[in-house]
Amino acid sequence: MSSSKLVAEVTGAQALVRQLIAEGVDTIFALPGVQIMAAFDALHEHRDDIRLVHVRHEQATTYMADGYAKATGKVGVAMAVPGPGAINAGSGLGTAYATSSPVLLISGQIDSQSLGRREGQLHEVEDQLDVFRPLTKWVHRVTRVEEIPGAVHEAFRHLKTGRPRPVELEIPPDTLAATGEADTIAAEEYPPQAAGDEELEQAVSILASSERPAIMVGGGARISDAGDEVLQLADFLQAPVMGTQNSKGVVPEDSPFYVGTNYANVGPADVVFPDTDVLLAIGTRLLFRELPEGDSPRIIHIDIDPDEIGRNLPTELGIVADAKTASRQLLGELRASAHPRPSESERISRFRSDFSSRMKSLVPAQAQIIEDMRAALPDDTIVVSGVTNIGYWSNVLYEVREPQTYISSGYFGTLGYAFPTALGAQVGRPDRKVIALCGDGGFMYSPQELSSAMRHGINAVAVVFNNSAFGASEWDQTHRYGGNFIGTDLHNPDFVSLAESFGAVGMRTEPEGFGELLEVALNTDAPVLLEVVVPNMMPPFQIVE
Repeated sequence: MSSSKLVAEVTGAQALVRQLIAEGVDTIFALPGVQIMAAFDALHEHRDDIRLVHVRHEQATTYMADGYAKATGKVGVAMAVPGPGAINAGSGLGTAYATSSPVLLISGQIDSQSLGRREGQLHEVEDQLDVFRPLTKWVHRVTRVEEIPGAVHEAFRHLKTGRPRPVELEIPPDTLAATGEADTIAAEEYPPQAAGDEELEQAVSILASSERPAIMVGGGARISDAGDEVLQLADFLQAPVMGTQNSKGVVPEDSPFYVGTNYANVGPADVVFPDTDVLLAIGTRLLFRELPEGDSPRIIHIDIDPDEIGRNLPTELGIVADAKTASRQLLGELRASAHPRPSESERISRFRSDFSSRMKSLVPAQAQIIEDMRAALPDDTIVVSGVTNIGYWSNVLYEVREPQTYISSGYFGTLGYAFPTALGAQVGRPDRKVIALCGDGGFMYSPQELSSAMRHGINAVAVVFNNSAFGASEWDQTHRYGGNFIGTDLHNPDFVSLAESFGAVGMRTEPEGFGELLEVALNTDAPVLLEVVVPNMMPPFQIVE
C-alpha cells in the first residue's frame, strides 16, 4: 500500500471525495439533504472527476448503484441523509445483498456530539449501524477527518474481496465539515482466492470416476466471469449445464451444453438430477423449491463463501475459492490426468429441447411475448427482469447470450426495483441498450424517476406490462382463495400521458404489436415508457394445470 499527501489540511468531505476518486469511483447516485451538503460541495469541486446523478427518492440511489455495479462490474456508490433517507435506501441494499452486488452506501449522521444522547435531532435513528447490519457485509462510522481515507479504503477492500456484498459507511456532518490532515490511499488490487491442491486432487478423482456428471452454475460464476471455464469443463466432461436466475449470461444460453434455468417451481433439475451421478456446483447456493425423489448426486461445491457450502444440500467436497480461478485450476488438472469423454450431445440436446418445449407449452402467451422480445433486442442489450409476470418467466424463457446483460433481484424479489435499476445500468453502460421489464404495480413505485431520466439524459426503456392488478397476488386469490378479491386491483394513470408529462416518450400496444414497437422504442433518442396491455397470467411459482 502506498500513499501520497494531498494538502496539509482538508475538510472531511474533501477527504471523502478524493479517496473515492483514488478508488476509481466515477459516478455517485444521491439525493441531497442537510447532513451531507458538505459532501455535495466537495463533489462540486470535483465535478469533472465524479458524475453526480441526483434522484427523486432515496430508494433509487441504491437501486441505481446496484444496476450500475451489475452492468459494469465496478462498485456502485450511493449517498443519502441518515434516518428516513438511508432507510429508504435499504431496499436497494437488501437487493444488492441478496444478489452479491458491490454497492457502497455513504450515509449521513447527526452531529457527532449528539450520538447516543436521544435528543431527537433531525433524522436521528439510534444505533443506525444496527439497522444496516443484516443488509450489508460491513458497516462503519467515522468521526474524525483523519480516519476517512482509511475507512473508505477498508470499505473497498470488503467490496472487492470474498463475496461482493454491500457495505455502509456513515459520517456525521460536523466531521464532513471539519478540517484535518488526511492522506489519500492508493487503490489496491486483490488476487482471487485459489483452490488448494488437495481439494483439486479430490475433485478430479470424483469427476474422473463419474459416469454422468452435470454442472450447476449460480450468481458467483457470473460475478467472477467464469463462463469460458465452465463451457470448457462442460465440453471436457460432456456435462449438461444448468443455471439460476442470477447466473444468466455467464454461459451463452444458445450453447448446446446449456439445458435451462432453474427458477421457482420450474427448471431442468427434475430431469437432469435423476440422470446425474456427480454434480459440480459453481458459485450457487444450491437451493431448489422441489427436487425429484431418490438419491441425490455426489456434489462438489465451489464457492467463495464458506457458509454456502453444504447449507442446502449435502456436499461431498467443498472448495472455498473464486469460481473462475478454481474452475480454471480444475480444468487444468483434469486435462493433465484424465481423458475427454465421448460425446453426449444427443443426451444433452434432449434435456435442452424437452425443457424448452415443456415451458413453451405451459405458458404459450408469455413464451410468445418473450420470443418477440428476444427477436427485437440486440444480444448486448441489458435486460432488467422485474417482479412481474413476464419478468418471472424471462428468468426461464429469455435466452441470454452475453455476460452482464441480465439483471435480477434474486431471492429478494424486490417489487419496484426494475426501472431505477435499469437507469443505473444505462448510466454505467451508455454504449448499450437497456430495458426494464416492469408491471404496472411495480412501475408505480418509482415513476418519479422519469424526471431523473430526463434530467440526466438516461435513455433506458421502461416496458410496463399493464394488467391493472398486483397480478401474482390476484392470481393467488383466484386459485387458492376462491375468488375473494381484495386489495389487488389497481387504478392506474394513463401511462402514455404520464411519460409525456415528464417530457419522455410514451407508447402503448397489445402483445401482438410488442416486438415491432419495442424496436422503435430502442431506437428512440429519449427515455421511453412502453405500455403493453395484458391479461393476468400464471406465474411460475403458482402453476395451475
